[in-house]
Amino acid sequence: MLTAQSRRAAVLGSPIGHSLSPVLHEAAYRALGLAHWSYEAHEVQAQALHGFVAALGPEWAGLSLTMPLKEAAFEVADEVSDLAREVGAINTLVRRSDGGWGGGNTDVYGVSQALREAGVGPVAGSMVLGSGATARSVVAALAALGCPKVIFAVRSGARPETVQQARRAGLEVEVVELGQLARRVGDVPLVISTLPANALSADVLADLSLPSGWPRPDHLLLDVVYSGWPSPLARIFQGAGASVMSGFEMLVHQAAEQVHLMTGLAAPVEQMRAAGLAAMAST
Repeated sequence: MLTAQSRRAAVLGSPIGHSLSPVLHEAAYRALGLAHWSYEAHEVQAQALHGFVAALGPEWAGLSLTMPLKEAAFEVADEVSDLAREVGAINTLVRRSDGGWGGGNTDVYGVSQALREAGVGPVAGSMVLGSGATARSVVAALAALGCPKVIFAVRSGARPETVQQARRAGLEVEVVELGQLARRVGDVPLVISTLPANALSADVLADLSLPSGWPRPDHLLLDVVYSGWPSPLARIFQGAGASVMSGFEMLVHQAAEQVHLMTGLAAPVEQMRAAGLAAMAST
C-alpha cells in the first residue's frame, strides 16, 4: 500500500529475471531502516523505455538500468553526468527535485572498486573481451587505475565509440578478433570479460587453442558473469592457479553507489554483499 512517504525504485532491462539487484537494494533499505522504500524488477525493452519512465508517478526515486537500456536511457534523461556521457552508458536514473531524471553511471565505480579490492594497481596492460557499453565502463576504470594499454578481443569489429573512448582516456589501443585471442592473450596480466555467459562456452574456448602455460598464477580474470559461476573461462584460470573474480563484486559496488545516489545515505555494502551471496547460494 502506497503512502505519502512511499518511495519506489526498480531495475529495468531484458532479460531481467536473473537480476540480483532487488535483493541487494532491499537489503540496503532494511539495514538503513527505510521501511517505506521498495525495489522491483521490470522487463522493459529499449523501445518501451520512454513510455515506461513517462508513466511513473512522483513516488519513484530511481531506476537501475541493465541491457539493453544503457544507451536508450540518453533519450529519457533530462540531465546526464559527465562520466555517463564519456562512456556512452547510463545505468542509473535518479529523480531530480524538479521531477526530471538525472542520468549517471555507477558501473565504472563498481569495476574500479572490485579491482581495487582484488589488489589491482597499475598494470602493464589489459585485455577486454567485448566492446559494448559495459566494456566502455571497464575502460574508464582501467584508465583511472593507470593502465596504459588495452587490447580489445571481439567477435566482429570493435565498436568505434569504444575504441575512441579508450584513446581519449590516453590508452594505447589494439583490436584483435576473438578467434586470434591465443596470439595476444599471453601479453597481459589482467583479462576482463564483458561477454554474455553463452559467448565463451567450453567448446568455443577449446577452438581458440589457448597457449600452454597461460594463464600464469599471477594473472587475474574479472568476468562480469555471476550466475552459473564459475564460467568456463574462470575454470581455466582456476585450473592454472590464477586469481578469478566474478561480476558479483562489481554488481555489489555499483548497486551500493546507486543506493547512495537514490537515498542520499551511505550504502551498507557488507549487508548487501551478504544478502546477495545468500540469494545465490539458495538457487
